[in-house]
Amino acid sequence: MRWIDLTHEFSDSTIYWPTARPFRLDSVFAGRAPAGYYYAANNFSGAEHGGTHLDAPVHFAEGRRSAEAVPLSSLIGPAVVVDVRDSARANRDYLVSVADFEAWEARHGRIPDGAIVLLRTGWAERWPDRERYLGTALTGQAAVAELHFPGLDPAAARWLVASRRIAAAGLDTPSIDAGQSNRFESHVALMSENVPVFENVAAMDSLPEAGAWVVALPMKIRGGSGGPLRIIAAYPRRN
Repeated sequence: MRWIDLTHEFSDSTIYWPTARPFRLDSVFAGRAPAGYYYAANNFSGAEHGGTHLDAPVHFAEGRRSAEAVPLSSLIGPAVVVDVRDSARANRDYLVSVADFEAWEARHGRIPDGAIVLLRTGWAERWPDRERYLGTALTGQAAVAELHFPGLDPAAARWLVASRRIAAAGLDTPSIDAGQSNRFESHVALMSENVPVFENVAAMDSLPEAGAWVVALPMKIRGGSGGPLRIIAAYPRRN
């Protein structure tokens, strides 16, 4: 098997939602202790939703699962990689449609139960350029109306939960809803059915459309609406 890390590292260049508190790493100590050994320790802080992270269902659905309650069955499963890079290059506000999923199924068969559906838009190539990735260099509330990046069509989100039994959904942009969304209907549709979402997923370029396996393990924050995520994938090596 070949293993690949689908996680952006956390640093002062990590991209967060324009209104969120960014990642910060503060050194507590780094050097030689009085006894002679080397020792390093840090404090870190930041919003739940930034970098490669989990959106727990409670993020947009009252009474649904919080971060610590998301079961392993929603975090580990076969990957369905829907490649819409050509469409996203032509339209930065592209919405992944039911037709895109039907085209995938025409090539690979029905989306399997328990699948982790990953939308490959090509946006990870823009990381960590905030302006290219988010569509704006602004920060704060003024930036929200200027966001431009692809996402999942709410009609397709509703189709996934009504017609397929997926474990989770993820993509390589800041949000499962496209940048110009102001109702976050894809979040609501998925999370109302306890389907978690993985955002800012990295390095999907080499993943096959079918045949990979995903392991996505978030920080287990009690009551959390999300949190930092380490997500990896494995797939058979080609001879």
